[in-house]
Amino acid sequence: MTEAAARIDVSVERPATDESVAAPVVRPVLTAPVRTVPVDLGVIQPRRRLGVSDLKVFPLALSGNVFGWTADDQQTFDVLDTYFHIGGNFVDTADSYTDGRSEELIGAWMASRRSRDDIVLATKIGKSRDNPGLTPLAIERAVEASLKRLGTDHIDLLYLHVDDTEVAFERTLLGVDRLIRSGKVRWFGGSDHSGNRLYEARIASGMLGVAPMVALQNRYSLVHRTEYEQSLARVAQQQRLGVMPRFALASGFLTGKYRSKHDVRGNRRGSEVAKLVSKRGLRILAELDRIASLHAAPVAAVALAWLLVKPNVVAPVASATSPGQVLELVQAARVQLTRHDMADLDRVSAG
Repeated sequence: MTEAAARIDVSVERPATDESVAAPVVRPVLTAPVRTVPVDLGVIQPRRRLGVSDLKVFPLALSGNVFGWTADDQQTFDVLDTYFHIGGNFVDTADSYTDGRSEELIGAWMASRRSRDDIVLATKIGKSRDNPGLTPLAIERAVEASLKRLGTDHIDLLYLHVDDTEVAFERTLLGVDRLIRSGKVRWFGGSDHSGNRLYEARIASGMLGVAPMVALQNRYSLVHRTEYEQSLARVAQQQRLGVMPRFALASGFLTGKYRSKHDVRGNRRGSEVAKLVSKRGLRILAELDRIASLHAAPVAAVALAWLLVKPNVVAPVASATSPGQVLELVQAARVQLTRHDMADLDRVSAG
């Protein structure tokens, strides 16, 4: 492929039809122009199938956890525009992110760009201030509120954002299944569930004859491996769950931005990142630096590429506050790590 053929100009609009226009959202729809951000990404990997579902997604899920928080309205639109026009189609948010503002901004963007039909939309429920927990009533109210904020009639992938042990799994599963049967939710998954709880959920769904989980979103990265690899990886394999690692860049640490206690000052998650500025953490960054230089890729892209090689991982979840950050993250889709690269990263991040 020539350099000219490989270059993608993200200012090019995708065609839209009247049928793809989303319903109005709660707040006024923004009409910010699409910014021009050319980038050479080479050959982008094809979309991946999400577990046993029929969803096919870009190998990086764009997180909405910063939308309406560290990314204002204009920055949010710029980030979404950039991700969308380089082929991204997997947007991840939650009803608790900035008290629903993240969902509102995503809904406004989809309506403005007429992009709903091209987006695999994931959101999470269970932690919101208005509809906490996972009783059938809370689930129904939370989903209805999310649909209104997102300006859509269905959610492609609904996550249970908490493991609500005060509610019998059977009740939660029946509540979700009703929404699936009504067409308001297509597929669902878990977040922060233990391996044993995932087994319980699968057994209960089989006994009730309701839809099972197809996805899992838990913390997993080069600096947080133990919980997933020792407990959840085997469950994901057995149940054929599509895995979307969250905190895939460890609150920004794996971008290489934070290499001393001084660098952490001013970070909104400073206390968490500061713990990673350790001998082990810096060894991981040094190895990422070395491999990144071999592949002419950003450090963050190599950290995400490591996850993409792991069994059942479909798309790491990462956030960005600028188009430039998006362009760095999506390069994970073109980085082809060798067996030696993987072995070296596994070794340095073990323990």
